[in-house]
Amino acid sequence: MSTATLPLLIEPDDLEHYLNNPNVRVVDLCRADIYARQHIPGALHLDYTKIIRNKPPVIGLVPDATTLNEIFSDLGITPHTQVVAYDEEGGGKAARFLWTLQTMGHAQITLLNGGLAAWAAEDHRLDSVVVPVAPTTYSGNVNNSVIADRAYILAKLKNPAVCLLDCRTPREFSGEVRSAERAGHIPGAVNMDWLLAMDQTRNLRFKSPDELRALLTQRGVTPDKEVIVYCHTHHRSAHTYMVLKSLGYERVRGYAGSWSDWGNAKDTPVETG
Repeated sequence: MSTATLPLLIEPDDLEHYLNNPNVRVVDLCRADIYARQHIPGALHLDYTKIIRNKPPVIGLVPDATTLNEIFSDLGITPHTQVVAYDEEGGGKAARFLWTLQTMGHAQITLLNGGLAAWAAEDHRLDSVVVPVAPTTYSGNVNNSVIADRAYILAKLKNPAVCLLDCRTPREFSGEVRSAERAGHIPGAVNMDWLLAMDQTRNLRFKSPDELRALLTQRGVTPDKEVIVYCHTHHRSAHTYMVLKSLGYERVRGYAGSWSDWGNAKDTPVETG
């Protein structure tokens, strides 16, 4: 069967046609008990905690390249594999996995729109069989163009061509809720709770492109700017990263560690309110 080149965002009906394609690897990031009970036929399970590195108090960092290459190899992924990911929460964990693939230069990534919620609610096939996989030897190259770290953001703080998009709740953004040593947000950032992009009436799919563009434009998040997304760890903001990429935003970076890094640092500027 020919190599598959799938869009960044795929509907359940369309994914059905690729389940038996050997060049497509479907990866399930649901909780283990959910995967054991029901998953997309042929999907391989990946524990979300494996793709993040914690260095308390900072959490949600990117594992080193050796670790990531081992994880991708165990999933039977090659640099040319079309990877489709999903989870049970509308795409946060799956998006973080796909972004992590991009940090290693993997280009062929796809998010299942709505994830397991859409797949199961719309009567698509489900299975409980664990499929054996033949490991590969994955060797990726670090792609810094999708990563922002603290130093990178500090250097861009007063750049009008860069937009900082905080994907936490309004109470976290304002500083009313404190989840790190200091509360608040990165100076100049704008707030868009990641859940605003999710259509609760359509099984957790992305809202329509017009609705999403309106939400972003209202906040000054326009395609001509470089956009840096963050939350508390770059879990929720990974979902927003995929939203932006699906809309054609070309320059988007994710801040691994996010507020757990910024808010626990001693010398970073913070705004509240």
